[in-house]
Amino acid sequence: MEAEPQTKLTGAENVAWDLSDLYASPDDPAIERDIEQINQRAEAFGAEFRGKVASLDPEELYEAIHEYEAIDEESSKAAYYAHLLWSTDTNNPKYGALNQRMTEWGAQLSQKLVFFELEWTNAPEDYAAKMIENPTLQHYRHWMETTRRYQPHRLTEPEEKILAEKAVTGSEAWVRFFSEFMGAMRYPLDGQQLSQSQILAKLYEPDRELRRHAAAAFTDVLREKLPTLTYIFNTLAADKASNDRLRHYPTWISARNLSNEVSDDVVDALIETVTSNYGIVARYYKLKGQLLGLDTLYDYDRYAPLPAAEGSYSWDEARSVVLNGYQRFSPAMAEVAGRFFNDNWIDAALRPGKRSGAFSAQTVPSVHPYILMNYTGAARDVMTLAHELGHGIHQYMYREQGMLQGHPPLTTAEMASVFGEMLIFTDMMQREDDPRVRLAMLAHKIEDTFATVFRQVSMNRFEHGLHNARRDEGELTSDRINEIWMGTQRAMFEGSVEMTDDYGVWWSYVPHFLHTPGYVYAYAFGELLVLALFARYRQEGADFVPRYLDVLRMGGSDWPEKVLAPMGVDLTDPTFWQEGIREIDALVAQAEQLINEIG
Repeated sequence: MEAEPQTKLTGAENVAWDLSDLYASPDDPAIERDIEQINQRAEAFGAEFRGKVASLDPEELYEAIHEYEAIDEESSKAAYYAHLLWSTDTNNPKYGALNQRMTEWGAQLSQKLVFFELEWTNAPEDYAAKMIENPTLQHYRHWMETTRRYQPHRLTEPEEKILAEKAVTGSEAWVRFFSEFMGAMRYPLDGQQLSQSQILAKLYEPDRELRRHAAAAFTDVLREKLPTLTYIFNTLAADKASNDRLRHYPTWISARNLSNEVSDDVVDALIETVTSNYGIVARYYKLKGQLLGLDTLYDYDRYAPLPAAEGSYSWDEARSVVLNGYQRFSPAMAEVAGRFFNDNWIDAALRPGKRSGAFSAQTVPSVHPYILMNYTGAARDVMTLAHELGHGIHQYMYREQGMLQGHPPLTTAEMASVFGEMLIFTDMMQREDDPRVRLAMLAHKIEDTFATVFRQVSMNRFEHGLHNARRDEGELTSDRINEIWMGTQRAMFEGSVEMTDDYGVWWSYVPHFLHTPGYVYAYAFGELLVLALFARYRQEGADFVPRYLDVLRMGGSDWPEKVLAPMGVDLTDPTFWQEGIREIDALVAQAEQLINEIG
């Protein structure tokens, strides 16, 4: 029998979040009480406003939207609690059952409320224009505007109800199955059974044979499960194609762009700018191969540390580094960040069955965000902590906008998280004197930036190929999906990294492709946006900070281009993305300069 892995202690072993600000336990009677009260409010809402939305005066419409928002918040509180609890142990049947119950109840509740958005969306143009301009309704202006854009893609109320009902046992069920299936998988390595987070962490080890064996072990398990994973991907791609067809979206990405509040032209300009600069990636990895003394860099060598790589960080050290970095930028941000630690809003411990990766969940405005991560003590985990705290601070600050207009679209939702990473990285670099360690830190940052910009766009190109092939060719074989994946990944490296055949199956573990199709370009959007903003911060210093905090407080209460205008950003300018690319190029040039200094 293979043993459970022996993991170095970091001090994060008991760092678990306290969800009692939502509910006391999965058996908390308040859950049932709230469900009953919310159902009653939804029934009363329908009785009062169904069939009347387009005839309400401004005060009545404000009252209706306000109550709709309140029902949304109260119901989301229960749904978030169930999801967060399940995320800590996806193999716990009790947690899974509660999460599923909330999903089913949410679908039933949405059927009672769907009339409201439909009636507003289909209201006559002259009426809608008057309401949007009315001073009484200014708080909800952006929600009113964005909701109206979906008119060409809305179906009738009975059809919308059917889609909501069937999604519970359709796409949502498949996504849950994927999460639990992957959460239960273990990867044998050197007599130990590793979780996904633990085996992928081996790719950052200095021992090349360990990296190679870890990659092979990860691949072997994925290959064994590939028939199931291929079926899941095919099923969800077909489900998306069906929904897009029913809702008259012209392309696979159209719904995501609409949700992100950006035009197809802006996204196309982003993709074109990134793919046309893949040469920066090749330039860096050729340099890294020389630094490592390797004639050929393989895919499992991409994240190999340089010889003077940073050491590990205890949880307390990571906390200190991150809070100090935020403090130097803005005491107000540091104060919010401190609450995540002091009030137990973070779950960082490694546990069997816990969801891999990291996220910050906004929950609801009347509570606060929660952060999940899997802390191993590596330097990259410090950056992950900085990243998720950036999300958390952003989410905490935009609570004042309310449930309907707080959360920004995905394109600007990554802004605060990536900016937080840049703050902490810059702070750590400034305090490091050893040029070899500085080079190792810089290499780590460059590789993270590549992963956020170039790799995410290459994955967007994979999604583009996958969804179009599924629609044109029918059900895809594993080999066909492998082919699409390898074509898009090899393009990014331009021959600087040898992609092994094993890497061909690594598309199969990426959850974003399934639970949020089209999401990944938002990472590149956020990173390039932040690199441009950070250049402005370097120029302006303290004067930059209050404007930036104002942007965070706005959340999703206005169009992204209007939110960012005070920062001197013009998202409609197709050349804007080149500003961020220049900053990436400068990072690589900085690494080259450090190499010359070291000799």
